[in-house]
Amino acid sequence: MTTASKITLVRVAMIPAFMLCFLLSPGHSWLKWLSLGIFILASLTDYVDGHIARKYNQVSDFGKFLDPLADKLLVISAMCIFCQWNLMPAWALMIVLAREFSVTGLRLIAVQKGRVIAADWSGKVKTFSTMVALCLWIAVYDQIILKELSWLNWIIVLVIVLPTLYSGVEYFIRNWDVLDLKKKQ
Repeated sequence: MTTASKITLVRVAMIPAFMLCFLLSPGHSWLKWLSLGIFILASLTDYVDGHIARKYNQVSDFGKFLDPLADKLLVISAMCIFCQWNLMPAWALMIVLAREFSVTGLRLIAVQKGRVIAADWSGKVKTFSTMVALCLWIAVYDQIILKELSWLNWIIVLVIVLPTLYSGVEYFIRNWDVLDLKKKQ
C-alpha cells in the first residue's frame, strides 16, 4: 500500500473521531474546537495525499477510489450533523448527495466506455469552498443556534449549495456524450 493511500485511510479513520467529538460538543467548547481541529487536519490530508501520490508516482486504482470517497464521507458527516441540529435544511443536504451520486454514476459509465472523467476546476472549487464553509460553521454553530449569527447560517448553506450545483451541472454538460441517450436499433 502506498504512502498516499495510507494517508487517505487515516482521513477515513478521523471521520468517526470528528463525528463523536462534534456530536458531543454542544455545551463543551473544548470538544467543538477539537472537532474543528480534526476536521481541518482531515481536510488537509486531502491535499497531502494527492501531492504525495503525484510527486512520488504513487497514483493507484485504490487511491483513485478511496480519496474521493474519503472526501465525500468527511463532508457529508458534518452536513448530516448540521441537518440533525436543524441548521442545514434537508433539501440542501439532498442537493449535495444527489450531485455526488450523479457525478459518481457518470464517472462509472465513462469508465465502462474507456474514458476517465478527471476532477475539473469547478469540482475543486466546490470541495474547497465546502470545506472552508464547514470549518466556519463548526466554529460558529453555537452562536447560530443562539440566533446571534443566524444570517450567517444561510450564507454558509449557499456557499455549499451553489458551487455544488454549478459543478454538478458542468460535469454533465461537458460529458453528456458519455450517456449516449440515442436509442439503439
